[in-house]
Amino acid sequence: MHIMRRSFLMLGLMLLSLPASAATLKEIAVIHLPGARGEHFDHLAMDYEDHYLLSARVGPGILYVIDVRTNKLVAAIHDLPGITAAIYVPEVRKIYTCDWGENKIGVVSLRQMKVIKKLSTPAKPNGGTYAMPFGKVYISDTLGKAVTVLDVHTDSVVKTLKFGSETGMVQYDPVGRKVYVNLRSVNKIAEIDPASDTVVAQYPVARCDFNHAMALDSVGRRAFLPCANNNLLTVFDLDRHCSIAHIPMPEGADDVAFDPGLKRIYVPCESGAILVVQEDDPNHFRKLEDFPVQKGVHTLAVDIETHRVYTPEQEENGRPVSRMLVYEALK
Repeated sequence: MHIMRRSFLMLGLMLLSLPASAATLKEIAVIHLPGARGEHFDHLAMDYEDHYLLSARVGPGILYVIDVRTNKLVAAIHDLPGITAAIYVPEVRKIYTCDWGENKIGVVSLRQMKVIKKLSTPAKPNGGTYAMPFGKVYISDTLGKAVTVLDVHTDSVVKTLKFGSETGMVQYDPVGRKVYVNLRSVNKIAEIDPASDTVVAQYPVARCDFNHAMALDSVGRRAFLPCANNNLLTVFDLDRHCSIAHIPMPEGADDVAFDPGLKRIYVPCESGAILVVQEDDPNHFRKLEDFPVQKGVHTLAVDIETHRVYTPEQEENGRPVSRMLVYEALK
């Protein structure tokens, strides 16, 4: 009986939504970016020390550095073939880039605004996370079925963890002091202990098909996993190691972000929408809306200080463009 009640409750949570008129985002600025129009953008990152937005541009191999205080481009850093993501490390003021085009990790100095080193890595470096207390960056090598571990003080590879699955996004949990990586081919999450760089366990993610992206609510002990093949946003309990909610989303999800201040989850979907979900508490979630955007929108970032949302566009009604949109979150 308790299981049935819980199932009905989850179904009710999945279906709750605000009226269509209650928009969650408002466009406030457009930043036009150099480079060929129509080229694919990939993952974004925030640098809160310098107030920079870091944007990967896969095709031309460019990392854009944008000042979010002025909405101006600061630098366009080249020589990063097939860049899919950037991981910022404040202590050393460096960015570690995932360069799929040459299967290397680029080390970018923010002081010099240029690439200062490259490190070899298994196939398709595709995202990463920084575990600050351990001084390590963890890079997901998707097609290499691996996670590469870097020491940020020596800019060297200290370990490569192998898995029997393609690896999706990886995130560091500062509360539990663990690193989590999606095993997207088998619909599981692996837990890594950064103190020893050993795999502690692997947990199945129920009702999830192809969990590539990941965001964490570390305080609430939740992981948010867009399941791209069955179009569900799955909420995963990090302590009990199980799925607790499933929220329908549009097609084409490859990224997710969480705003811990507003308790909002954002999932960009290439079919032309951003799924917006409200976390009322760690056990209750409401779908607010599928906010309409241009088709092909692949990624976004949240500035947790201003609650602004940034998302790049590569087309407008089928016409190629190259720009970053800035949204204000509406409460």
